[in-house]
Amino acid sequence: MKPLLLRTGLLSLAMAAFIGQAWPAAQPPAASDEPRPRSARPAGPDVVTLNFVNADIDGVIKVVSEITGKNFVIDPRVKGSVNIVSAKPISKALVYDVFLSALRLQGFAVVEDRGMVRIVPEVDAKVQPSATFGPQDRPRATGDQVQTQVFMLQYESAVQMVPILRPLIASNNTITAYNNTNSLVITDYASNLKRIEKIVDAIDQPSGLDPIVIPLKYASALDVAQTVIRLFPDVAQAQAAGAAATQTQRLTVVGDARSNSLYARSDNPSRLARLRSLVAMLDTPSAAGGNIHVVYLKNAEAVKVAEVLRAIYSGETAQPRAATAAPPTLGAGAPPPPPQVQAGGPTASTPGIIQADPATNSIIITAPDPVYNNLRAVLERLDVRRAQVYVEALIAEVTADKAAEFGIQWQSVGGLGASDTAARGFGGTNFGQVGQNIIGVSVNPGTIGRGLNIGVIKGRVTIPGIGEIANLGLLVRALESDNNANILSTPTLLTLDNEEARIVIGQNVPFITGQYAVSGGATTPTPFQTIERRDVGLSLRIKPQISQGGAVRLQIYQEVSSIQDSANAAGVITNKRSVDSNVLVDDGQIVVIGGLIQDTVNDGSEKIPGLGDLPLIGGLFRYNTRSRTKTNLMVFLRPTVVREAQGTDTMTSERYNYILGEQERVKPQPMVGLPDIPAPILPPLSPAPAQAPKAQ
Repeated sequence: MKPLLLRTGLLSLAMAAFIGQAWPAAQPPAASDEPRPRSARPAGPDVVTLNFVNADIDGVIKVVSEITGKNFVIDPRVKGSVNIVSAKPISKALVYDVFLSALRLQGFAVVEDRGMVRIVPEVDAKVQPSATFGPQDRPRATGDQVQTQVFMLQYESAVQMVPILRPLIASNNTITAYNNTNSLVITDYASNLKRIEKIVDAIDQPSGLDPIVIPLKYASALDVAQTVIRLFPDVAQAQAAGAAATQTQRLTVVGDARSNSLYARSDNPSRLARLRSLVAMLDTPSAAGGNIHVVYLKNAEAVKVAEVLRAIYSGETAQPRAATAAPPTLGAGAPPPPPQVQAGGPTASTPGIIQADPATNSIIITAPDPVYNNLRAVLERLDVRRAQVYVEALIAEVTADKAAEFGIQWQSVGGLGASDTAARGFGGTNFGQVGQNIIGVSVNPGTIGRGLNIGVIKGRVTIPGIGEIANLGLLVRALESDNNANILSTPTLLTLDNEEARIVIGQNVPFITGQYAVSGGATTPTPFQTIERRDVGLSLRIKPQISQGGAVRLQIYQEVSSIQDSANAAGVITNKRSVDSNVLVDDGQIVVIGGLIQDTVNDGSEKIPGLGDLPLIGGLFRYNTRSRTKTNLMVFLRPTVVREAQGTDTMTSERYNYILGEQERVKPQPMVGLPDIPAPILPPLSPAPAQAPKAQ
């Protein structure tokens, strides 16, 4: 039984020695003694010798629990054997660390919480309630215990530190970066967290060199910055690649127009020295008093910008002028005087010339360097990419027309003939317009209107002054109509900020405005008419103005017109609905700018006085009409601010694919007996070709 007790770790005598009894140091066994089994032997009051060969984990945990006095909770998945061999006695304080190392080699981890030790598989240790330490909590346990540590970074980016530290952390443990506070949250073994802390402290250091300022006296900081970017390839490539590459570039150069200085930063002092020497050579006064500078604009219109610069330079108010390359002349053939700087400027009464070249969209400035630097700073702020506004107008119209009519008409024309000279009786009722009244139908039955028409005809008769007509003695008419219309128009328009745009979709209809007819005594044989053509249809005119808060102020004129009657003798009759307003709309929001809700009811009755009011038989002498027209018209507006090319591409692709889908839907289907005629279809929208980055 002795080997069995030692194997399972139930050594009551040995445990008694561990808690205070003095035992002599262990002696090596004699050659003739029985081999000593796997055991934890007491070797003194504070030391012990551990020898476990293929020992069951449960038994080893019991022994360690007796030695350390810790309470263990074991996950059911913790199975296997442990091998621990100590050639000489070790301190009892190290038994727990040796035990944790043995468990880690088997793929298990230990998590301590509130005096309890959990032994779980390593993959589940990170979700257990382990000890957590903040950036100021320096004291922590060591060894192979799973803990969580928060590291606060001051200089480096926490997101960029994750790829560096991830290979140093066990695959089953985690590392997470929180960008808002620039911190790292790492769950790993305590011994490894010590090493990671040293690595983080070594990397999270301030940059070796701060930005430097290079003031310029003669040259423009913006022009010098562009020249430097062209001369240093790494700077040009980094700026072309975008903000993501600025973290790794070796040299950064920015021109400040306000102070006419260059701001530079680099991790290499030699590159900064080269930059200083290059800027010193460029910042020299010119040989002539007035230099000629050509500035190519990227976004603004050169003619309009030149007008503004001339007004600033001369101290006058810029007047709106037609877009032309040449400045206006004063007097016949007299060239314009050169603009002068107002008193108090950098160079008072110094001549200069500001000219625009529309062909190359550039500004030509002839002025001393100090004046040019000031104008160049203004020009840089004016030449910016302007935002665009995509406006969707939604015109929804729902109309409902209901009408009904019922009437009885009769005529008595019996006995009338072409040879009759004696007086005959003639009488009856006659209501409505052409196609409704009984006389019109008798003269021409083809003009009878829609609906139910019942009559009694007794041959044909001849009426003096009218001729031969059908002898229609009775006509009963009944009609009921119900018309509904649902119209939705969605005109769209894209324009630049603070630029007016207009779209017209409709017809150009002629309207007679005057005419001249030849009278009997006139000598001019040629009559004439004057005609004015007007647009009839849908018209949208807008002028957007984007505010800094994202709202859009819109000057709007919306018109919807249609032709109602083109056969009128007085001219064409048109229906017109228009809205002229100024509104303030948030980006992407829908607002109603106008509407019409109209409900019209008409109730008419034509009757014979007295007879038409009689009960029952009064219907023989009465013609009733009734109609109702209800119109609901609303005009909505939704502006969308487009500040980048990507937003324009998204909207264009959406509309392009919509039209492409409609063309596919209405494409003629193959039919037997008819030729297959292909319908025109837009080509598939291909992505824009990639452009090589250009130097600034």
